[in-house]
Amino acid sequence: MTDLEIQDLRRARLAALAQEVGGNAALGRLLGYSSGAFVGQMLSGHKNITESTVRLIERLPRREGWFDTTTTARRREEIDLDSHPDLVSVRRVNLKLQAGMNGFAVEPEEGEADPIFFRSNWLAARGYKPYNLIAISVRGPSMEPTLYEGDLVVVNTADREPKDGSVCAINYEGESVIKRLQREGGSWYLASDNPDQRRFPRKEWIDGEAIIIGVVIHRQSELL
Repeated sequence: MTDLEIQDLRRARLAALAQEVGGNAALGRLLGYSSGAFVGQMLSGHKNITESTVRLIERLPRREGWFDTTTTARRREEIDLDSHPDLVSVRRVNLKLQAGMNGFAVEPEEGEADPIFFRSNWLAARGYKPYNLIAISVRGPSMEPTLYEGDLVVVNTADREPKDGSVCAINYEGESVIKRLQREGGSWYLASDNPDQRRFPRKEWIDGEAIIIGVVIHRQSELL
């Protein structure tokens, strides 16, 4: 793997850790910094994540091996990405959530599934940073016919601003759901695209019950 690829992987892991512990400032305090500015510089790519920083983070409780890239390196070999340097991987994960918590943890999707790949210029043209992107599987039929169970969606965790009509991954009382945001009469609602509204009624967004994880920016489906 090249140094650039290693830095991309480290930034992805660092971003996940920052989200889990409550943000850049919280992670900075854990590492002994006065603020989250240094963490932000590493995430933005303005500073490299050095071996000494990796070792410092992996000395935190339950963080041993946090930056292990063995699985990703093996996937790169299988897919032969060295022949396609313009491709960027987005990892497929399961979300670990708690009700009322803004942060979240991720774990590799069962079976060490292959990541999704994008051309780097496609991401750059839209302002997406690879380390802010995660891919998760759709569960249940609530978003049919837009999304079907088993579809993969890529979520931009850097975009958490509610927008009318956007499809978002939501932490709903500790459960990961995908819903469409709707604005009506001064209130926000979580809506399903499934036309069976008796089975999947929309729910008013009440502070603390629903927290945006990120906006869905891409769908991958085997259904026509």
